[in-house]
Amino acid sequence: MSLAAYCVICCRRMGTSTSPPKSSTYWRDIRITYQARKELHKAVRKVLATSARMFRGPFADTFSTVDIEDHDCAVWLLLRKSRSDDRAARLQAVQEMSEAHHWHDYQYRIIAQACDMRTLTGLARSKESDLRFFLRPPPLPSLKEDSSTEEELRHLLASLPQTDLDECIQCFTALALSESSQSLAAQKGGLWCFGGNGLPYAESFGEVPSATVEMFCLEALVKHSEIPTHCDKIEANGGLQLLQRLYQLHKDCPKVQRNIMRILGNMALNEHLHSTIVRSGWVSILAEAIKSQHIMEASHAARTLANLDRETVPDKYQDGVYVLHPQHRTSQPIKADVLFIHGLMGAAFKTWRQQDNDQDLTEKVSEDETKYTTCWPKSWLARDCPALRIISVEYDTSLSDWRARCPTERKSIAFRSNELLRKLRAAGVGDRPVVWVSHSMGGLLVKKMLLEASKKPEMSTIINNTRGIIFYSVPHHGSHLAEYSVNIRYLLFPSLEVKELSKDSPALKTLQDDFLEFAKDKNFQVLSFVETLPTYIGSMIKLHVVPLESADLGLGDLIPVDVNHLNICKPKRKDTFLYQRTLQFIRDALAKDLEN
Repeated sequence: MSLAAYCVICCRRMGTSTSPPKSSTYWRDIRITYQARKELHKAVRKVLATSARMFRGPFADTFSTVDIEDHDCAVWLLLRKSRSDDRAARLQAVQEMSEAHHWHDYQYRIIAQACDMRTLTGLARSKESDLRFFLRPPPLPSLKEDSSTEEELRHLLASLPQTDLDECIQCFTALALSESSQSLAAQKGGLWCFGGNGLPYAESFGEVPSATVEMFCLEALVKHSEIPTHCDKIEANGGLQLLQRLYQLHKDCPKVQRNIMRILGNMALNEHLHSTIVRSGWVSILAEAIKSQHIMEASHAARTLANLDRETVPDKYQDGVYVLHPQHRTSQPIKADVLFIHGLMGAAFKTWRQQDNDQDLTEKVSEDETKYTTCWPKSWLARDCPALRIISVEYDTSLSDWRARCPTERKSIAFRSNELLRKLRAAGVGDRPVVWVSHSMGGLLVKKMLLEASKKPEMSTIINNTRGIIFYSVPHHGSHLAEYSVNIRYLLFPSLEVKELSKDSPALKTLQDDFLEFAKDKNFQVLSFVETLPTYIGSMIKLHVVPLESADLGLGDLIPVDVNHLNICKPKRKDTFLYQRTLQFIRDALAKDLEN
């Protein structure tokens, strides 16, 4: 590829980049053509000799303008430096490349064509990198005759092992393989709920019938991609190219694109697939996506790129674990972690948005983030405390089994806490001081995770490094929501999560008693907020989800706030008491750690 790049330089030198003047004689045309070919042959021989010395010779070898012009020499020296055995030198080379904003187009193309996988990934994770460093993805293979992307997606799903799977994977796979797009939209359109934000499936896809089946297939593939051997099958059967085709076809459908990113992020957890992912052209797509103004799109891309970047990221981010800050390579030392755990019907991003007002959300996205943000931990907290790594976790919940993301899935708080604990430890949580921030049922998960971690020697660093916990309306003693679910038709067949919030739940009482004793023994700093206003659930129910007495842990400050249950974790503005008190607590809890 370096040869191709150098041919551009050689043509530039010979003046062949512009059309030659018209000739009046046939023989003169032949003479010019012959000279051009002769010069090209000489240039190619020179390129091969120079490339050999640059890439195979010692780094101390010097180059002169006889080999290459000064401004081009710097480019090739950076390339050589990016392949050094010295890790510090490689990182410095990538940083210098990312800071280059004055080069000619062909110089960016030289880097794009000649750099290795490690350098390309580093450039994609560098905030200031020019997108000209990234070549367009290779042409996608043509679809088979009389086939469609939907059919190809089904074939890919059918090619994966169907035995020894958990019930949820079997459920999604069976639905995706057995239903046509028309019958699926008609039969399931109003009953299912996908994603952590709890939006009805039909609201998002009822107007695009073909996308419904593709969405079921992608949901199944997300689950399959959590199994390393299935990732190998997806890659071997052309899955990377098919997913790229779908990604391009559904540019106007963020939910489809996010599920594709989830699959890719899971595949990137397997290091032996990195070269294939890079060769398929996905890094170019990710480099553009991570620069998006849409926080969800950028965060999904950041997760995948972090899993590809083994040069600077020792941790692995499994499905549902998203780094909000820093999402790029940075020279800023990271001294502590702040973890955000959402609650019932919540999501990793939307739970932590700024409180909504009368403006349309689509207008807000383009506004200054200091005025409105769709994720205040990323927009506000990251600026106020740049030395923090900020992580947000997503898991699926439902109010009713009618609206469960997976109808066979029955996950208790105990099950989810172990699942999240394993994922967070893989992400390096516990290696630094930690502050936990939780909303509603998320606070119960935090309590259970810490209790479970205290029983496992390999998780002891999480306990030892926990500095503080913030609870936003956490029902330590149960919620009225569970009582309503018994009698109100809207909550027919209440989910296991709701049942566990019952005030007479023995498991909830045991959790509260055990954690209170444990937290006092460990001297954890605790701050709690509680709502004072009722919350509308659907059009039929209005209730005080977490009353004052239930939000009282029995430790630390408890602060009532005049908002409802949904808005208790959504400050109206950056200067409001809710955010400023949260910021103060985080700074105080980590004061000694941030000073070092």
